[in-house]
Amino acid sequence: MTQHVDDEDVVDTTPGHVPSPDEAPERPAPGPRLAAMVVAGFTALAVGVSVLGGDLLNPAASTTDGDYADETVELMIPLAEGGGTDTWARFVAARLTEAVPGRPGLAPENDDGGEGILGTNHFMTSAEPDGTEVLVSTASTVVPYLLDMPAVQYDFGRLRPILANGTGAVVYARTAAGVEGVEDLVDRDRPLVFGGIAATSLDLTTLLAFDLLGADVTSTFGFEGRGPVNLALQRGEVDIDYQTTSSYGPAVEPLVKDGTAVPLFSLGQVDDAGEIVRDPNFPRIPTVVEAYEQLYGEQPDTERLATYRAILALTYTYQKALWVPEETPGEAVDLLRTTAAEMGEDPAFQESAAEVLGGYPIDASADLDERIGEAYQVDDDVRTDVLELLEDTYDITID
Repeated sequence: MTQHVDDEDVVDTTPGHVPSPDEAPERPAPGPRLAAMVVAGFTALAVGVSVLGGDLLNPAASTTDGDYADETVELMIPLAEGGGTDTWARFVAARLTEAVPGRPGLAPENDDGGEGILGTNHFMTSAEPDGTEVLVSTASTVVPYLLDMPAVQYDFGRLRPILANGTGAVVYARTAAGVEGVEDLVDRDRPLVFGGIAATSLDLTTLLAFDLLGADVTSTFGFEGRGPVNLALQRGEVDIDYQTTSSYGPAVEPLVKDGTAVPLFSLGQVDDAGEIVRDPNFPRIPTVVEAYEQLYGEQPDTERLATYRAILALTYTYQKALWVPEETPGEAVDLLRTTAAEMGEDPAFQESAAEVLGGYPIDASADLDERIGEAYQVDDDVRTDVLELLEDTYDITID
């Protein structure tokens, strides 16, 4: 029997000939059994990915074996790129990841929404507790937490600190305003004008110092930073200001040298025993407590001093810190903290970090959890005192 073959079904099998798409024969459809097996395979894979939360494609970090090899540390910096906190965070985290066994990569991310609140909120709700996600805190995020602002959805009590680093500040005034020493802060004919950014910012600690001393000071807020306040003081637009340690040298010392300004007191530091002591970077400048004793010949009121001490610890002694989620494995926390402690004691690091750290050491000691935990557990009486000061003196109500 002769079979008829249409020309379009003929395929040229000449050696070297490459068939065109039109010449390619159709593949037979897979049989029902093969199709069922393929579908079942993909279904099993999909179920596995769903059940394991994507672990088949994104394996969990291994940070509990003393080695961060092949890992990447994601650093949440909840403030704008290029600022002081950003500079500090990138420097410290880069040195830390270089020192951690395995030398993990570093991926900084800036989220400056809500002046630090939004980025910190996001970290709190999404960070993986595996030792590879780290949060930066600073006064911009600590003060709203202290004040229990409605936008704050984070809780430092549910985080664990890896390291902390403090700073300090000195209050000074222009001599043309009739100020030669702390005695000129009280019983004035005209209040001194303080230039501030916002009462609910880092300025809060200085405002508490004024309140503790009973200083005759009125405040004007809205400056973009402490640099503009310093310039306003030089122009005679404000009378009294504070500068943090890193800025005091270039911004204030020339004014003191030429007699146009005088340092009054430092905000002090809180030591391991919880006492307010002189700032190691300003050993010749009295603390606010010493200024009070000079004015009144006695110690400040116990309750008001406790409030000031609590806020000083939060905003200056432990001003900047690195944190991980509370559920992070202890092995990972210990490795990061031990590495940070060794790094902080390294003379080469101390020399390279002198400008960034501002003369204050990296604190990563074994009892950091306990000390910083106590500092961040703000007593209700302290919070009430601060809220009353803001409302009564600065007409600010935190709903």
